Amino acid sequence: MKQIEVTIMGNSYVLGCPEGGERLLQEAVARVDREMCAIRDAGKIKARERIAVLAALNLAYALAQLGSQSPAPSRSEASAEEADAFRANLDHLLRRLDMALEQDGHLI
Repeated sequence: MKQIEVTIMGNSYVLGCPEGGERLLQEAVARVDREMCAIRDAGKIKARERIAVLAALNLAYALAQLGSQSPAPSRSEASAEEADAFRANLDHLLRRLDMALEQDGHLI
């Protein structure tokens, strides 16, 4: 697994990345950074861990909306597999967020 350094809200993180996944990870980092900066810039929340949790929820909600807008597959088995894959990806993203915040020592 390759490691790449990224910056989110002005802070550097070293993340593990599978070979060939650099572009997707950089796109995900850019989305998270935009979301977190937008929440911070709104001025109501200052704590990074709270900003990160709100950003994660906003992004997860957007993903859920995308999933509900796609046409339903013809087989219920395919639908269940897609839902399981979506949940696994979301769990993975949330674990990575927890690991990044863990470095701060201030989890909610």
